[in-house]
Amino acid sequence: MPPADAGHDPVLMNEVLDALALEPGQAIIDCTLGRAGHSRAIGERLGKGGLLVGLDVDPRNLAFANERLKGLDCTVRLFEANFAQIDEVAQNLDRPAVDGVLADLGLSTNQLFDEQYGLSFASAMPLDMRIDPSLPQTAADLVNKLAETDLANVLYELAQERHSRRIARKIVEARRISPITTTDRLADLVRSAIPRDRNRSRETIDPATRTFLALRIKVNREVENLARLLEQAPRVLRSGGRLAVISFQSTEDRMVKQAFRSAEQTGQVRILTPRPLTPTDDEVARNPRSRSAKLRVVERI
Repeated sequence: MPPADAGHDPVLMNEVLDALALEPGQAIIDCTLGRAGHSRAIGERLGKGGLLVGLDVDPRNLAFANERLKGLDCTVRLFEANFAQIDEVAQNLDRPAVDGVLADLGLSTNQLFDEQYGLSFASAMPLDMRIDPSLPQTAADLVNKLAETDLANVLYELAQERHSRRIARKIVEARRISPITTTDRLADLVRSAIPRDRNRSRETIDPATRTFLALRIKVNREVENLARLLEQAPRVLRSGGRLAVISFQSTEDRMVKQAFRSAEQTGQVRILTPRPLTPTDDEVARNPRSRSAKLRVVERI
């Protein structure tokens, strides 16, 4: 199935396949299954006797991936689970350890533009942002209920938004009049809170981008879940098994880099990418959203 039909173009495909050093019969966990772009290619290499395990918290993408992976020769097992639960999933497999783990921390393209997720300010959407629909708190809950100081801290700490206090103040003033329930209204409020400057016309990033990023991270508990994944993933690997992580944000990449260094210092892993692998110019031209992707890889000792 071509990427266009899948609604998402997986990044760094060749680099991922090489990094995992795939061989027939291996067991691989794709703990961010998404639309199964990476998994489909991995499964084709595993062949008969191989085991492909997929995790995702999004039931819609999980159902799509299930259909897309039919017909593979390897065994396929899918779990509706967060990658923070990788240790629990591994305990349900019939193997003591796996040969590789992949985590692609980016969103699927279909999630960005489907109003059911409420992630985009390109059009009016309900202000939700939950990838996992079972989570109790939406982005609307945060912007309408958090204290002004707490809201400013979320924007600054999770997305380095330097105008966080101005934005939080504007949001609190607006919600006194009526609740903020749509993505376009929130984006307009953020833009109005940031002072214009002579360089604004040259900016390629919408002023609301960092606010939306911070709220998405907070709603989906991304920092806590990533920390758990980075702690647990090396433990489910056999000796010689590999963990590959693709990040897109500086906060994520910093967490991955620091976790890998710590694991190397304690003798758990060997770092295979002293510098992260990044997309080629050709890939960026084909898929501009890949431009910020960074792939880091370690091998279990």
